[in-house]
Amino acid sequence: MNKRTNIAIGMIVVAALAAGGGYWVGKRGAQQQGSAPTAASGVGGSGKQARKVLYYRNPMGLPDTSPVPKKDPMGMDYIPVFEGGEEAEPAAANQIAISTDKVQKLGVRTEKASLKALDKTVRAAGRIEPDERRVYAISPKFEGYVERLFVNATGQAVAKGQSLFEVYSPELVSAQREYAIAAQGVQSLKGAGSEAQEGMRQLAESSLMRLKNWDISEEQVRALAKSGTARRTMTFRSPVAGIITEKKAIQGMRFMPGDALYQVADLSTVWVLADVFEQDIGLLKPGANAKIMINAYPGKEFTGKVTYVYPTLNAATRTVQARVELSNPDQLLKPGMFASVEVAVAARAEAVTVPVSAVIDSGTRQIVLVQVKEGRFEPRKVKLGARSDAYVEVLDGVRKGEDVVVAANFLIDAESNLKSVLGSFGHAGHGNAAKEGGKKDGEQSQKGQSGAIGAGHKGEGVVEKADAQSGMVSLNHGPIATLKWPAMTMDFKVANSALLEQLKPGARVAFEIVERQPGEWVVTAVQPVASGKGGTTAPAASAPAANPHAGY
Repeated sequence: MNKRTNIAIGMIVVAALAAGGGYWVGKRGAQQQGSAPTAASGVGGSGKQARKVLYYRNPMGLPDTSPVPKKDPMGMDYIPVFEGGEEAEPAAANQIAISTDKVQKLGVRTEKASLKALDKTVRAAGRIEPDERRVYAISPKFEGYVERLFVNATGQAVAKGQSLFEVYSPELVSAQREYAIAAQGVQSLKGAGSEAQEGMRQLAESSLMRLKNWDISEEQVRALAKSGTARRTMTFRSPVAGIITEKKAIQGMRFMPGDALYQVADLSTVWVLADVFEQDIGLLKPGANAKIMINAYPGKEFTGKVTYVYPTLNAATRTVQARVELSNPDQLLKPGMFASVEVAVAARAEAVTVPVSAVIDSGTRQIVLVQVKEGRFEPRKVKLGARSDAYVEVLDGVRKGEDVVVAANFLIDAESNLKSVLGSFGHAGHGNAAKEGGKKDGEQSQKGQSGAIGAGHKGEGVVEKADAQSGMVSLNHGPIATLKWPAMTMDFKVANSALLEQLKPGARVAFEIVERQPGEWVVTAVQPVASGKGGTTAPAASAPAANPHAGY
């Protein structure tokens, strides 16, 4: 070989080495660059590689994702969605995802649903009333005048047989004289024939019966028969020891037959009429022991028994009266006093129960948050049964052994889009969510952004009119497949005023809507559509996340 040939061969070898080195360096650099996201996701102390973050999703359930961490307009962090699908978007359709550190900051506490026999105490407000069987009215059965009062004040205590008032009645005097004459006639006709004696005896018995029917006492009758002279007045006495609860008699007044001049109540035994709520009536049984507390005697308990549950319900208060009977030997219990009644009822059979604090009651439905796993919560609509002071029976919605949130459940509501998640009960429900759980991540993400309440539903249409004052827009839109809506003209609320700038009458737009609450559809994003092309000409205008925590 000549010198020129050697030089050419050397140049070829150098070029080949340079090309091979460049390829090796480029490949190594590409490998390092490709592994950068994994390294950025962090390596554990044990050398295990952390999960790869696919993207970050909107914490309010809106169809908005970001490749990098950021906050929404309300200051809430976007939620990372990891490779492997554990934090995939479809879970937001019926679950709530909250980071572990926020769970700790909120003070979330859980307790397992368990089988318990609920001990129930029925509580009711009541009032003291006299025993109706121990109330007596003093009503003369003849016409007359009140001649004199011996007891002249309501509330005065009287003994049995004590004189109450004295009356004068012409009818009474005439009846006494008739009886006195008949009694004397019987004595004077002892030697006469039997027919005359029998006639006079019948007349005397008739006069005596008339006096007795007028409540003349035996003592007064005997005195009349003995003296033979009629008394001008008659004294009425108390039939029982008790309290004068009503006094209508006034000295000198005229009364007619049947007028109640006095009322006397024996308060040695009284009633408590308790207003029991409708849902507790089935638990009360006659004979049950009851505890009664009176504000006038703090710390003192009275005991009695439920003797009767009335058959009628007060429609205004939705309560039924129950009668509790108790003794009152010291006269401490006064008619008209308010009382607190507690009746311990027999425990039912064991049932699935959760603490009362686990139930979020909106008035129209009851929700329990079930912890599916750490940082993941699922709201369940439950059907409740019997209650005790601390626990409530769950007839449907929660199974034995499931962890339910018993503390900070309202804070979880405030931290998440629980309102949108609850909306899925009327549409997707738990059954659909469970079926979607077995799909691939891509399919889940697509379904979660198009078919779940709280996620966006996309459509196209023409703006009919827009009202900036009311924040409403009328759209003549085409079919919306994710909602199975046909083409129609419909009014929507606009999430903010910035969107109204692109909603000019006659403009053709592509839009996105979410159901903020049942029946209220809100436009959250708008983009113009080029006429005749159906494509987009401008980036979408996104609305700030609406506040879903106004109640449900």
